Amino acid sequence: MQRISLEERDDWKAQAEELGFHFHTIDGEPYWDETACYRFSLEQIENDIEDPSEALEGLCFEVVERAIHSEEVMSKLAIPEDFWDYIRASWLNKEKNLYGRLDFSYNGNGPAKLLEYNADTPTSLYESGAFQWLWLEQAMERDIIPKGCDQFNSVHERLVEAFQNLDIDGRLHLASCQDSPEDEGTVRYLQDCAIQAGLDTNYLHIEEIGIDDNGHFTDLDDMGIRTFFKLYPWEWIMSDEFGKSVPNSGVTFIEPAWKAILSNKGLLPLLWEMFEGHPNLLPAYFANDPRISNLEGGYVKKPLLSREGANIEIIRPDQAPVSVDGPYGSEGFVVQALHALPVFEGNHTVIGSWLVASQPCGMGIREDISPITKDSSRFVPHVIY
Repeated sequence: MQRISLEERDDWKAQAEELGFHFHTIDGEPYWDETACYRFSLEQIENDIEDPSEALEGLCFEVVERAIHSEEVMSKLAIPEDFWDYIRASWLNKEKNLYGRLDFSYNGNGPAKLLEYNADTPTSLYESGAFQWLWLEQAMERDIIPKGCDQFNSVHERLVEAFQNLDIDGRLHLASCQDSPEDEGTVRYLQDCAIQAGLDTNYLHIEEIGIDDNGHFTDLDDMGIRTFFKLYPWEWIMSDEFGKSVPNSGVTFIEPAWKAILSNKGLLPLLWEMFEGHPNLLPAYFANDPRISNLEGGYVKKPLLSREGANIEIIRPDQAPVSVDGPYGSEGFVVQALHALPVFEGNHTVIGSWLVASQPCGMGIREDISPITKDSSRFVPHVIY
């Protein structure tokens, strides 16, 4: 694994704008960054990223199976009791999931260590699946990188195939929050994949969804919503007023409700408790566990429910804590053994391994001068050669 400095395509911003990738720059700073790429060998991808991702997905399913039958576990995850039966039914009815992203600390020498699972509302999907591939093709054409390079990336093809296999009857509605270009860009990309899969689709904002007298969800044309992709966390739905209508709404949700278990940072101590010593896992505990005192090399404190690095705190021996402010933490915290991100030329690098229909199919890399990855952390492409 190497970080290689490169020449930018002189027209990449114009291409991004034309393709709808409007969040390529955030607050005047680059989000998409092709002044470098990360180089991997095929063996590193297959053995250290792809295979462990598939194995960890299987372990996560075992956690779900345990959680839905355990009031103690559901309570530890701060999941409202009113939704326990609904989540359990979504799993037992085998409701299909679409996608997720496992985040790893990996420096080119295995094993990669799981930091968290973005199982419900992961972003950076378009740049991973589409714009990164476009960069690869054009960078080879323009001799920016050698001919014959490859990429761990079948995200787009897998998404189209997954939509075809979801057995959606009627229209697929897709939604994200207003005033979030990144979220809307992600959902618009998924809508395009669904259209390529032959589906009838309609995009709207979460704030525009109505509820009729029978408790059914409706769109702006008062059309009933039957199948609904929402880039909106399950924990927000479960705390919202309209969330009370969800269990009896008759809507098929993507992601399904059982993903609320996997998108919770409480997944990390549950995985460690069930599979302690697994090479891709780090010791992790709920915040009231006395075993935290045994983490002599430092630890990371994470809210059960948070996004984009908010309210995460890194505690290292004999060093000042590093933290990011945010609105999360009222539900509780977990603590995970510190496994520092690798640093390449001053950049802390995290690997995002994409799963579509629970199958590994691609990778995205984020980097930051801070050890905590945030929404503004740069996306850098990768190659295999």
